[in-house]
Amino acid sequence: MNEEMIALQTTTQEQIKDLRESKLYRVPKRVADLLVGIVGVIFLIPLTVIIKICYICQHDFHPILFKQERIGRNGKPIYIYKFRSMVPNADQVLFDLLEKNEDLKREYKRYKKLKNDPRITKVGKIIRNTSIDEMPQFLNVLKGDMSLVGPRPYLYREKEDMGEYYDTIIKCKPGITGYWQVNGRSNTDFGKRLVLDEYYYYHRNLNLDVKIVGKTVAQVIMKKDVM
Repeated sequence: MNEEMIALQTTTQEQIKDLRESKLYRVPKRVADLLVGIVGVIFLIPLTVIIKICYICQHDFHPILFKQERIGRNGKPIYIYKFRSMVPNADQVLFDLLEKNEDLKREYKRYKKLKNDPRITKVGKIIRNTSIDEMPQFLNVLKGDMSLVGPRPYLYREKEDMGEYYDTIIKCKPGITGYWQVNGRSNTDFGKRLVLDEYYYYHRNLNLDVKIVGKTVAQVIMKKDVM
């Protein structure tokens, strides 16, 4: 057998091995997503009622659920669901703030968020500190748009700033929590976030996912790095 045939056979065997390992990862991951997603959606029912009452008490009668277009796996557009934690016209308010305030504009460009965001409501601050605002994304998990663990779904307006990281990160299904969230979420700029999300893509496995979920729970309980 010549060297070319040996190389071809080796490559084929490696591809089959990679495929097998990928299935061993993807299948149990999807099963876990479905189980957690079902439990999460069950909890959504009473949470929705409670949050709605809280907003009404603040004389805010706008819808408490909102959906937003994000970048899904392989660049496919998805709509994620969240409990509203900001004023209803949050995007327009943000654009106005950045246009009028250069300091805020620089902060947002670096972090893609504002540390003391004036758009956050009183109720929104509470549900953000407890990460309850993310709970409706269990609907996305059940649909298959998202996973429990993965890179946070990016906005399309952030695509240009993602640069060379874009092609790698979008190969992953976005998640409710991920490697970035448990490694200094609130204290990392956008560039570091990209590095962490890329690291997750190349090192993802069931063991890492379990560690991320465990750290996420600990952070929520300790209210550490939660925004």
